[in-house]
Amino acid sequence: MRVVSDCERELCAQVLSRTFCNIPRSFVHMFLISDSFPRVVPSPKESAQSVRDLTRKHNAWFKDSIPLIASENVMSPAAREVMNSDLHNRYAEGLPFKRYYQGNIFVDQIETLCEELARDVFSCKFADVRSTSGTVCNLAVLSALTKTRDKMTTVATSDGGHISHAKIGAAGLRGIKTYNYPFDEKNMNIDVEGAKRLLREVKPKVALFGQSVYLFPTPLDELREVFSEVGCATWYDGAHVLGLIAGKRFQDPLRQGIDVVSGSTHKTLPGPQHGMIISDLPREGLETALRRGVFPGVTSNHHLHSVAALAVTLAETKEYGAAYADQTVRNAKALGQSLFERGMDVLCEHLGFTESHTIVVDVERYHGGAKVAKSLEAANIILNKNLLPWDSDPVKPSGIRIGSQELTRLGMKENHMTEVAELIARVAVKGEPAEHVLPDVVKLKRDFTKVHYCFFEGEEAYDYPTYDGSL
Repeated sequence: MRVVSDCERELCAQVLSRTFCNIPRSFVHMFLISDSFPRVVPSPKESAQSVRDLTRKHNAWFKDSIPLIASENVMSPAAREVMNSDLHNRYAEGLPFKRYYQGNIFVDQIETLCEELARDVFSCKFADVRSTSGTVCNLAVLSALTKTRDKMTTVATSDGGHISHAKIGAAGLRGIKTYNYPFDEKNMNIDVEGAKRLLREVKPKVALFGQSVYLFPTPLDELREVFSEVGCATWYDGAHVLGLIAGKRFQDPLRQGIDVVSGSTHKTLPGPQHGMIISDLPREGLETALRRGVFPGVTSNHHLHSVAALAVTLAETKEYGAAYADQTVRNAKALGQSLFERGMDVLCEHLGFTESHTIVVDVERYHGGAKVAKSLEAANIILNKNLLPWDSDPVKPSGIRIGSQELTRLGMKENHMTEVAELIARVAVKGEPAEHVLPDVVKLKRDFTKVHYCFFEGEEAYDYPTYDGSL
C-alpha cells in the first residue's frame, strides 16, 4: 500500500483541485484521509531533510521571482555573514557593560557601535537597538509613553495604519483607547484640518503617526503647533520608511515635532528582521522610560546576531543610503506611471503616485486584490492584497500594494519598471494565463539576482549556504 505524508497529501489536494475544477477542495481532502491514503509519520532525519529541501526551493523560487512586497528586502553579504555567526547562540540582558550574563566582551562593543551608527545615520541623540521587531518596538514605546486607558490618536488600518496601532493589536493589549484621524482618500494622507480638530477634542496622551501604506510624508509641520497646544507626546512609526528617512528622501520627523521614532529594520532600511527606537529626548525621563520599555519590558535576550547585522547595515547606509533611497523612490514613481499607462487604477496619479517606495492600485474591476495577488503569485510576481480607505472586508480588499525597494536593491532602474509593469498587466489586466507569463518573469529576473548599494556589491542575493549531500 502506498503511504503518503502530510506534505504529499496537500500536494495531491492542490493538483486534483486544479485539474478537476468542479471538485471542492474539502471533498479532495476527505478522499485523501481515507484508508486508501493512510498517514505516515516521517523520521526525524526525514523531517529535517524536508525542511532543508523546502528552504532550498524557497530560495530558488525567489531567485526566479519579481519581489514586490513593500515590507521585505534582502540583506547584504556582510550583514548575512555576521547574522550567521556564533552570536546567534549567545545571550545578553541589559545594556552594554552592565549585563546580567558573562561572555559579552565583544557583544558589548558591537551593540555600542550599532547605537553609535544609528545616532549618526539619523542625526539623533538616542538610539536603542534591542527590540526584536517593529511591533516589539511599538510595545516598548507604548510602555514608555502610556498607561492603561490613556487616549491615543492613530491612522486607521483601512487608511494604511499598522495593526499594532489598533485596538486588536499592541495598542489594545496595552489597554489604550484609540481615535482615528480623518483621512483624505483622494490624496492618501491625513486630513490636516480634521486631524487638528481631533487632537483638540480628544487631547490624547500620545499622537501616533506612521503607516503600512505610506505613499506621502505625514503633514507634521502643519500639525506641530497643535501638538504643543494639546501637550501630547508624539510618536512616529517609521518602519516602512526608515531607509528613506536615512537617505534624506522622505521626511525628517525628529526635526518636525516628533518625540520618538520606532521601526523595523528590514524594509527600505535593508537589514535584518529586527527593530530600532530613536529620539532626540525632548522630554525629561524619556530615555529611562524607553530603555525600561525595551528591557525588562518586552525583551530578554535581544537576538545579538541581528544587532550585528543591523550595525553592518547602518554602516552601509552611511555609504550608500542616499543613492539607494533616491533610486527606490524613482523606481516606485516609474512603476506607478507604467502601470497607469497600461490602464490600471494607480492611486494618486495627480500627485505623481508616491513619494516613497510604495504604490497602491485599485484592482476591484479585476475581481479584487485577493484574486489579483494570487494570480500574480502563480506567475512568480510576489505582492499582496491590501485594504483601501473605502474597503470594509480585510479578507477581500479592492487593492494591491507594491514596493520597489527590493528590485532597487537588486539593481533595477526606471527603464526596468516598464518591463515589470507589462508583466503585471499581462496577468491582471489582460487575463493572460500565469503559466504563459512565468517564463518571461524568470527571464527578466535572471539578470537581477545580485545585491547592490552595499559592501561586497555584486554578490548573489538568493544563494543558499549548504552542506553537500542529504542527511
